[in-house]
Amino acid sequence: MDFNLKKLTSDAGVFFTRAVQFTEEKLGSAEKTELDAHLENLIARADCTKNWTEKIFRQTEVLLQPNPSARIEEFFYEKLDKKIPSRTTNGELLGQYMLDAAKDFGPGTPYGSTLITVGEYQSRLGGAEREFLQTSAINFLTPLRNFLEGDWRTISKERRLLENRRLDLDICKARVKKAKQAEAKAAAEPDFQETRPRNYVLSASASAQSSGGWDSWDLEDSKESANVMDQRKLWSEEVDKAEQELRVAQTEFDRQAEVTRLLLEGISSTHVNHLRCLHEFVEAQATYYAQCHQYMQELQKELSRYPNSFASNANPSTSATCPSPVSSATLPGVSPPCLASTSTPGIAREPSGPLKIQDVQQPSTGHRKAKVLYDYDAHDTSELSLLADEVGAAMVHICYGEPFGTCCIM
Repeated sequence: MDFNLKKLTSDAGVFFTRAVQFTEEKLGSAEKTELDAHLENLIARADCTKNWTEKIFRQTEVLLQPNPSARIEEFFYEKLDKKIPSRTTNGELLGQYMLDAAKDFGPGTPYGSTLITVGEYQSRLGGAEREFLQTSAINFLTPLRNFLEGDWRTISKERRLLENRRLDLDICKARVKKAKQAEAKAAAEPDFQETRPRNYVLSASASAQSSGGWDSWDLEDSKESANVMDQRKLWSEEVDKAEQELRVAQTEFDRQAEVTRLLLEGISSTHVNHLRCLHEFVEAQATYYAQCHQYMQELQKELSRYPNSFASNANPSTSATCPSPVSSATLPGVSPPCLASTSTPGIAREPSGPLKIQDVQQPSTGHRKAKVLYDYDAHDTSELSLLADEVGAAMVHICYGEPFGTCCIM
């Protein structure tokens, strides 16, 4: 217990002196030993590497796992040294939902069979995502984490030790400087016997003769001289002690600076290792996206084999349609009346499913008979005023580029 108390007291004293030296350096009242330029450049490069590696690591975690709650859960499992439980990906979960829905809707129905096919491919996409996450975590995240939690902690520890050695060196330099100044001041003080005034010696001699001797005066002179000599000797010993401590502190500082330099030079090999990991991460990404593209192409081929049951066939019989408003390119600002046109070869009725414009044969423009369904008043001289149920010859023109079935009176 006594030993621990002494050690604690000694450590507290060292910490206090270092704190005083550090504060004086910040205030500019104490000299600071500067590191060499090469070591300073290595330290700056190491700090830059640490900062950007940490940012890349954190953002890669966000990319691979956008859910912050899941990241916190994985963090606690890592700190507790427990295995992270397997987590279902979103694609796998969606695929499972589709398969379960197909069972309820009926696998034999068009919707159910399609759900089964899409669900299987969604599960494949989820599996590919799982492999990508595992590969990226092993080949990219783990080396970055090892650097931040391993190599960088060692470098930081040695840098703190180097800073302490530098503070100790500066403290020893300050002690040597103060001891030499005190020694010079003590050496400059005159000896009492050598600088005694002559009249003081004569008066002291007369007094000594009247008292019968010189013993008391000689004793006082010898004491004064002894004190001066003791002070000079004491400061000389203090200078020697301070210089010895300075040599030891300089040796420890140089040794620690060399150790720190070797560790910082290892940052170059760290960059090479991270470069290799980056290539592996890109390869994993390329493989993942290539698999996703392949699965989606296969899924499209599978879906194209199924009958398009949700699109009805075109009905060639005559029917009354109410077309969508014509664009400003056909009749600016005018909505044409709804027309009941007869069936014309090459003109299909509006289907319920999607229809491509290139699949429709463009009809020839000619005179047709049309029946007006509603009254329409012309807005200008380029239009016709029509009455309901009026039948007459008119030029019916299908306006391509507009919603299918839009027509106008020409």
